[in-house]
Amino acid sequence: MMGHTHALAGAVAWLGVVPFLADYGMKMTPGEIIAGSVVCAGAALLPDMDHHSGSIAQALGPVTKVLCKGVAWISGGHRHATHSLFFIVFMMFGTDLLAQYFRPGWWVELFLLICLGLRGVGIHVPEREHFNVIINGALALGLTYLMIGMHFAGPGIDLFMGHYYLGWAGLSVGLGCFMHIFTDCLTPEGCPVFWPWQKRFEIPIVPRTNGVVEKWVVTPILTLGVVVLAIRTSAGGFAVNWLQHNRG
Repeated sequence: MMGHTHALAGAVAWLGVVPFLADYGMKMTPGEIIAGSVVCAGAALLPDMDHHSGSIAQALGPVTKVLCKGVAWISGGHRHATHSLFFIVFMMFGTDLLAQYFRPGWWVELFLLICLGLRGVGIHVPEREHFNVIINGALALGLTYLMIGMHFAGPGIDLFMGHYYLGWAGLSVGLGCFMHIFTDCLTPEGCPVFWPWQKRFEIPIVPRTNGVVEKWVVTPILTLGVVVLAIRTSAGGFAVNWLQHNRG
């Protein structure tokens, strides 16, 4: 799948689960919901950090190129370790621990996720890579600054692991990675979901990456999903706020 498809899938997944999170103890402000959708969209591109020639490798110029080459070398190449359940769990809990215990590290990751998300949805000028790096970096830096004051670590979901609560930062990153792997499993190449077992799992309903089905079926459906779910989430938040301030 293409980067914009992954990013849209991440945003749709986040906006889809948000209404149910409060039932499990994770209460979020409207700003945190929006931030979560941005983080989840960016995280939906993280597994492709193993692709040193992919579009997201251009997000921050030499920085992301070197980073992607390093990830590709460690993970065994494209669609190997980073396209597995192991990677989902690693990123989810790793992110949550950063958000809870080492905030500067989480801010760096947040900046990177926003950069990837911006690049993934196509915010760039063709054949102007140096300009794109500056624009991407400036936008990501501004959004990171706006999000720094948010409470990322809790109240979270009780995972029944010795009173360990998963905050929304970790959840959004884990969900984004999951959506990437899920959508890649819809292509003939599939993914080694249970890596290090190399068996690839696929349900090839999308015959070719960036082909007719992805361009004219998957992408429009995901785009519509983002719009509808964003409106539903906004309307729900407005209704709750109105009821809280207009009770008899």
